[in-house]
Amino acid sequence: MESPVLQQTPLQPDPGIGRDAPGARTPLLLKVFGVLLIVGGAVLVPEVVAVLVQMGQVFVEGSYADDSVLTIILYVTLVVGVSYTVLCSVVLGVRLLLGKRRRARLVAESMAVALVVAFLADLLLFGVNPGLWFLGASALILITAHVFVDPSLSEERELQRKLRLMETREDAEEGILGLDKTGKGYIELDFFNLFWIFVIASVAGVVIESVYHVLVVDFGHYEDRAGLLWGPFSPIYGFGAVLMTMALNRFHNAPVWVVFLVSAVIGGAFEYFVSWFMEYAFGAVAWDYTGTFLNIHGRTNFMFMCMWGVLGVVWVRLALPALLHTVNLIPWRWRYSVTVVCAVLMLLDGAMTLVALDCWYSRLAGLPPDNALEQFCAQHFDNQWMENRFESMSINPDAAHRSS
Repeated sequence: MESPVLQQTPLQPDPGIGRDAPGARTPLLLKVFGVLLIVGGAVLVPEVVAVLVQMGQVFVEGSYADDSVLTIILYVTLVVGVSYTVLCSVVLGVRLLLGKRRRARLVAESMAVALVVAFLADLLLFGVNPGLWFLGASALILITAHVFVDPSLSEERELQRKLRLMETREDAEEGILGLDKTGKGYIELDFFNLFWIFVIASVAGVVIESVYHVLVVDFGHYEDRAGLLWGPFSPIYGFGAVLMTMALNRFHNAPVWVVFLVSAVIGGAFEYFVSWFMEYAFGAVAWDYTGTFLNIHGRTNFMFMCMWGVLGVVWVRLALPALLHTVNLIPWRWRYSVTVVCAVLMLLDGAMTLVALDCWYSRLAGLPPDNALEQFCAQHFDNQWMENRFESMSINPDAAHRSS
């Protein structure tokens, strides 16, 4: 066994970094968290076993024949994801109590991924429901906790924060803030840059679509193209810009035709997925390219893939440098606090949009509000309000594939 390090000079490496040092103590709060995980997991294990046995019987008896293949896959994904999380919660709790925090971090990360996957499967199968919020909250707790679980991260966090502030100030003064200093890409793919890319692209997307509709689709007629409940945001353009940035960051010096092709494929695939997801979960159709040249199930087509390709070229060569310059206008002392506040507001907007869409779906399906949140949506975001807000979208409950 290695002896614990009692004193070190600033220039000496810490042998405890990167592994579980015997002398490292687990904070009391993490131990309490570990106990709660063990107790909660132990209580839920019998239910998990019962659900797994029941699912096995369904497959043995063949009573799933009336369900689509995709529904079966989503249901299995949901059950396996939740079961894995429950079983691993006991393992994570034991490792926290034993002080094996390095390995505990890996377990926490895998549990968070499983919960996110289960969250998406649950949303597609049953829409917005109480279990969805539990899965989402559990994932956020684990994502937050994993930083404190790993002792190396806990010890280095304060030092990294101070160094980051010093580097941020120096980069801001030199005008290189946000650039990838390794030379592998154009910008740093950190949360700050990606979040503001999402926000600015979401607003730009609404402007572009609105102008295109007024000048090309229906000359002189304005149509609201927003995709969130509040604000001039179109999240498909926001997420598309984030995907483009992550995929094309290393292609910023590549030939134009390479950027165009990569952008066209990524944009078309993303547009197809979003269309499929909205229809599967909510029976919602926001665009339909059926009958157009080289369309794929009406969800994307050749012309719009080319448009995604052009947007990718413009984005990498022109828009991204200008956007980075705009983002850097935020005073460096405020950039993190402002970003956190705006991210919370955007997350709230997105969550309420999902709730409002789900309530709209339920009303069109003839289901009365059965809780306070649905009653709130029925009062403040009724069918007429939703139709005016999402003018380009229509919902047909019969087209959705969620389970009852």
